[in-house]
Amino acid sequence: MDLAADLREELARITDLHVLDDELLGAEASHDLDRLQVLMDVSATDTSGYQAADWLREHRQIDVGMSDHRRILATLSFADGKDTTDRLVEALWSWRGAAESFDRPPPIRLPAPEDIELETVMLPRDAFFAPVQQVPADRAQGRIAAEQITPYPPGIPAVVPGERLTDTVIAYLRSGLAAGMNVPDPADPSLATFRVVAQ
Repeated sequence: MDLAADLREELARITDLHVLDDELLGAEASHDLDRLQVLMDVSATDTSGYQAADWLREHRQIDVGMSDHRRILATLSFADGKDTTDRLVEALWSWRGAAESFDRPPPIRLPAPEDIELETVMLPRDAFFAPVQQVPADRAQGRIAAEQITPYPPGIPAVVPGERLTDTVIAYLRSGLAAGMNVPDPADPSLATFRVVAQ
């Protein structure tokens, strides 16, 4: 716990890197924090968490636990000591310098939570095993999904078989993918097309 506290303090010195802490409490029903999970917001650097994670992996051989359009997460364990936290701090200082030359990340069309709640119009099993077709993204709106699509993070399906696709969800998934979001499960990993129930 002392190591994690020291790490948070050192990371907070990095320009425009915001180490999230108590401001997370009470939001979205959160009660307490796992202090070994060090969540950092990089958005003030005009870069994305995806870019930061990619840079850390490529240039410092450090994998963060998770990244999204604005955050990265470092996870400490019993295997960590001052040597590994110092390595992370040094890597993040180097990333911060390199970030000045990064291209601005593509924007993600992040909808309100209620705007990505899709209508279920067919049982998931029936949609999954129905005759299907791949349709271009610009013609998928209104069609019944025949596949699951799960952006990570958060690792919660945005689309489940049997749900009616909307332009809002399609735009969210495609813009997120373009920005670096991991979407491991669609039939077309490029999301240029969507698998839908054949008409």
